[in-house]
Amino acid sequence: METNNVVQSIFQNVSAAASRLYAEVIIPLALPKNYTWAIPEDLQTNIKPGSRVEVVLGKNKRYAGIVKHIHSNKPEAFEPKEILNLLDEEPQVYPEQLLLWQWMADYYMCSEGEVMQAALPSHLKLSSETNLTYNEEYGEDFSGLNDEEFLVAEALLIKKELKLTEVQQILDASHVYPIIKRLLEKGVCIVWEALKEKYKEKKETYVTLHPTYHNEENLSKLLNEWSKNKAPKQLELLLAYLHLMKTVGEVTQSELLKKANATSAQLKGLADKNILLLEKRSTDRIAGLPKDVKIDFQLSEAQTLAGDDVLQVFSEKVVCLLQGVTASGKTQVYIKIIEQYIKSGKQVLYMLPEIALTAQIIRRLQKYFGGYITIYHSKFNPNERVEIWNKIKTGETKVVLGARSSLFLPFKDLGLVIVDEEHDASFKQQDPAPRYHARDAAIYYASLFNAKVLLGSATPSIESYHNTQLGKYGLVKLTERYGNVKMPLIELVDVKTIITQNKGKVILSPQLIEAITQTLEQKKQVILFQNRRGYSPYEICGTCGWIPQCENCDVTLTYHKAKNKLQCHYCGASYPVVLTCAACGSHNFIKKSFGTEKMEEALVEAFPNARVARMDYDSIKGKNDHDALIKLFEQQKIDVLAGTQMVVKGLDFEHVNLVGIVDADGILNFTDFRVNERAYQLMEQVSGRAGRREEQGRVIVQVTNTNHPVLKFVQQHNYEYLYKFEIENRKNFFYPPFSRIIQITCRHKEKHIAEEAANILGQFLSKQYSSYLSGPAEPIVNRVRNQYLMELLLKLPKDAQVLKQCKTDILQQIAIIQSNKRYRSVSIIADVDAV
Repeated sequence: METNNVVQSIFQNVSAAASRLYAEVIIPLALPKNYTWAIPEDLQTNIKPGSRVEVVLGKNKRYAGIVKHIHSNKPEAFEPKEILNLLDEEPQVYPEQLLLWQWMADYYMCSEGEVMQAALPSHLKLSSETNLTYNEEYGEDFSGLNDEEFLVAEALLIKKELKLTEVQQILDASHVYPIIKRLLEKGVCIVWEALKEKYKEKKETYVTLHPTYHNEENLSKLLNEWSKNKAPKQLELLLAYLHLMKTVGEVTQSELLKKANATSAQLKGLADKNILLLEKRSTDRIAGLPKDVKIDFQLSEAQTLAGDDVLQVFSEKVVCLLQGVTASGKTQVYIKIIEQYIKSGKQVLYMLPEIALTAQIIRRLQKYFGGYITIYHSKFNPNERVEIWNKIKTGETKVVLGARSSLFLPFKDLGLVIVDEEHDASFKQQDPAPRYHARDAAIYYASLFNAKVLLGSATPSIESYHNTQLGKYGLVKLTERYGNVKMPLIELVDVKTIITQNKGKVILSPQLIEAITQTLEQKKQVILFQNRRGYSPYEICGTCGWIPQCENCDVTLTYHKAKNKLQCHYCGASYPVVLTCAACGSHNFIKKSFGTEKMEEALVEAFPNARVARMDYDSIKGKNDHDALIKLFEQQKIDVLAGTQMVVKGLDFEHVNLVGIVDADGILNFTDFRVNERAYQLMEQVSGRAGRREEQGRVIVQVTNTNHPVLKFVQQHNYEYLYKFEIENRKNFFYPPFSRIIQITCRHKEKHIAEEAANILGQFLSKQYSSYLSGPAEPIVNRVRNQYLMELLLKLPKDAQVLKQCKTDILQQIAIIQSNKRYRSVSIIADVDAV
């Protein structure tokens, strides 16, 4: 009998072990691989891939991780810990997102934890190292909280900030995540990371009528008896509210006070009398727009044909490149295609290089698609990002307009991805990992939904155009400007022939001054482009040639006249202006070259009656400053706009007739294999701002080497010639698109340590990849933020097996190097498809 019981017990244990489930969980850390946790019996039916779970890593660090995979294979090397808690009823992440994370980690040589860190809003990835901060706007009324929530809220009210470990001590419990989640949802506290966000959550006070006066008889009685009240301003305020309520619907406090020309104290008087009610609500930036599609323009014949051709390409291929000259109306073609996808119930992702620089497109799309469209970028605070995340996840939002980070959103039914200005380098993430290219990742992500990808540019990247020539992508061209306006006329000015007073660089040539004068006389506008900010890029001692440099980086300091400071554009450090040479004691400093600040000063001096403004990262500080300046320029309240690349991206001005590129040499002389491509793209995009409506625009390019081949291509507006010229050079020197590039950088505070680590890595790679390897070598700027740099460059054949093996070898060798105590603190970064 006892033997039977023992056998039965053994079978039960074996059966239980066999039925035990385990979860591979991604946590937001740079771990070499994902770890496995055991799923408790009571959670087995509820946990799904994409769910957030609470897990312990190490002794007592708790994290909110994402379940990637559920299986029954118990790890042999260790006894897995149990998952502590399930944080959500429904998964926060869709399977397509998990596949994107895995692909991104594999391709860009990082961990899935690093991808998760970039992808999820901070409120969805709490860890035991997270700090919670009391939200002052919540107030001190804790009546809506249960006992556990009340304890934490009271502690936060007193201390203002708590670590998660302190919350655990207060509650004397380990399962604190559900409680914190409820406190976050109720707005009692915010995650500390939110305090670093520049974007502030927009809150509006809404005004409503007390329910008593919804009855018309009661309202009439109130108004009739008002004369006894002897408060005429309050009566005026109430009447203004009633008018707005009928015409607008929902009424905000700011709208009402402006309409009635009243004060908040007068409004408070009506609230104290229980006539009007005041309620604070969080509002989206695009809140209140009706979900309605209103397309109030007709496409030209060329645009209609291009739109039809794009849809025809989509019937055969996944990716289509729309190459349209500047001012050809590509955005209008996008809008018509988006309309079709909205009507079919699909979601659309419209990606732009930098969301802050595209206020015009945002306004235009909101006008056409109203409440169907949502804007998303990294400047939103975590609460808003979670709110947008959920709207997209449920399919409520149909069109998302965003920068590269919008790629990580949980689309339910993605039908189309538009990558506008696909050539722009801003689509490539630099630091931290994942160092992904949003255009390439978008193509993979779209394939998971069987969605289509539309790439748009007047000056496509060589790689994308090469793919159209191979037949991998479809190609549609828009070769004429909207309204048959001629392409701008481009004139070259040889600055070698111009002698300046101090033998410095020419800022405004006589030809450019004459052209600006003529343009202003015609009541037209001017844009001047210089790709350097500040007043003077460097100062030099006129006696011995000494140049002030940054203490943290091996770069010269830029002089900013408005701040009267010398600034490093690599680490951001500021220094007082140097008056005495550190080498010879001389006071004779000469300011060399010029930036946008000096160009603005020269313009004001040359045209004292013109309204001059500057647009660069120094003059555009606030979140709305860029949009405000653009509106002033659109309304012709600015005559001459001088700036950096910010004046180029996504802008459409009706009255600009002249564009000046004041220092083309600075664009043409970079040491980079893409220099010709970038120079053409930049000059063609800048010139495209001129003459976009009726008259032919004019572009003046000030340059030393007037025979540079790229200038001829720009003058002819001929991308085909540039492509043929570049593709031949790329083929000869085995650069992309004929190879895949991996750039490896070793960083350390001691130069010899960085060199040693780079040499060890170089020796290992040279055994198998010597014909593809360049370096190790110092980059031009070999020290940034007190870290010395050494670089290696691999140009690998486009063979998937070779690429995969090389990545594996690199990661293994990095692990071996960093296991040596001497090189443990060396940061070794691999950047795939580096730009």
